[in-house]
Amino acid sequence: MIKTCMRAALVAAFLALPLTTTSQTSAADANPAALPMTLKQAVAALPTAAESREGYQRSLFKHWTDEDRDSCNTREEVLIAESRIEPTVGAGCKVTGGQWYSYYDGKTLTQPRDLDIDHMVPLAEAWDSGASTWSAKRRQAYANDLGDERSLVAVTARSNRSKADQDPAQWQPPLADARCTYAADWVVTKLRWGLSVDKAERHALRELAAGCGQERVGYEPAD
Repeated sequence: MIKTCMRAALVAAFLALPLTTTSQTSAADANPAALPMTLKQAVAALPTAAESREGYQRSLFKHWTDEDRDSCNTREEVLIAESRIEPTVGAGCKVTGGQWYSYYDGKTLTQPRDLDIDHMVPLAEAWDSGASTWSAKRRQAYANDLGDERSLVAVTARSNRSKADQDPAQWQPPLADARCTYAADWVVTKLRWGLSVDKAERHALRELAAGCGQERVGYEPAD
């Protein structure tokens, strides 16, 4: 999978850098999250809190928007970015063809209509985990987050709707080989946006991390 390979290459590049140089030390002091940590450490860094869905409405997270005003809304931007071949893009930035790999279930698709753009941490779960206190502007930024490729992912509509608004204690990808990537992407998204986990979710993530060896993750906090 292209995204996974790119991510692995970036992590390898990070790890190859000497950690004793002045510039590296300064970068780590300014933003410790910029350097990779193990998935187990990342899970441990998540705050724990009880969840509440009181007041949630999907409409409180405005999407899909065209943040950079280039005529491509967030859905089309993700389809273009994740196509494994040059996508076909028509008038109004409508993606009509390409090739996509749905890593949840290992399926390759060529028709955009067969794909959903999944919020890695679903909107309802984000609300439960801290987004209920955010401004409308921050919720919109979350729902259209193109700043980290792990926040939004093109997957089969079937797998996305099976996942719905469940967390890893309730749902995991049907493809077993995808679960470490899924756990890492979930944890990074929550850390990036300062979201919490509940006890069952933390337990599930710890179990997943235990089976993922020394997989390492890094992230940049959202603005």
